[in-house]
Amino acid sequence: MSMAWKQSGQSLVYSLFNPFIKLLIKIGVTPNMVTVMGLLLNVLATVIFVYGAEKADRNDHSFVVWAGLAILIGGLMDMIDGRLARIGNMESDYGALFDSVLDRYSEMIMFLGICYYLIAHDFFLSSLFAFIALIGSVMVSYTRARAEGLGAEAAVGVMQRPERILIISISALLTGAASSIFGAEYKIIVDWLPMSLFEPITVFTFPMFILAVATNITAIRRLLHARRVLDK
Repeated sequence: MSMAWKQSGQSLVYSLFNPFIKLLIKIGVTPNMVTVMGLLLNVLATVIFVYGAEKADRNDHSFVVWAGLAILIGGLMDMIDGRLARIGNMESDYGALFDSVLDRYSEMIMFLGICYYLIAHDFFLSSLFAFIALIGSVMVSYTRARAEGLGAEAAVGVMQRPERILIISISALLTGAASSIFGAEYKIIVDWLPMSLFEPITVFTFPMFILAVATNITAIRRLLHARRVLDK
């Protein structure tokens, strides 16, 4: 069921972007150019996070929102480059490798910015979860690539790159909404907890915990799935 929903969502997004992709083909834009643009947008997101960590107050969530927007657009670039290669008949083995390598750089650079921001504003536990999510994200991709290199298909699990980017970018955008609705300094405090139970930034940090767990579960699922396939 989840796969059917994913395919339906992809078909809808592709139908919306097809006119734009045809325009890119007409003006001579290549998939590798789009891939590089996605990397640069994630670098921009990290610059925003670092600047927000150094210059902004802990309760100023605008930098999280702007970084989330850059991550979202960068994620769209990741969808467009593959579609552009197929429609424009520009698919190649090197292009696929180039896309995969830059995607890994993009994701690691993005998590660098997130961890820097959270540590700078004393969200240490959340930064730890973000780092674990980074490990899981890398292992999700690596496990599939290594399994396929050995002849085993291992594209199981729910936390693939599009899902990770959507969760991070949308939660960042919703943090701005929560800050506007509740107020930037709003907190729910429970005496026995070492941290606040809820504040606007929680909308961004709690998904880091979800990602930390779900990405590593996905990587382990792929490992076990590949074992079953290879044992046959």
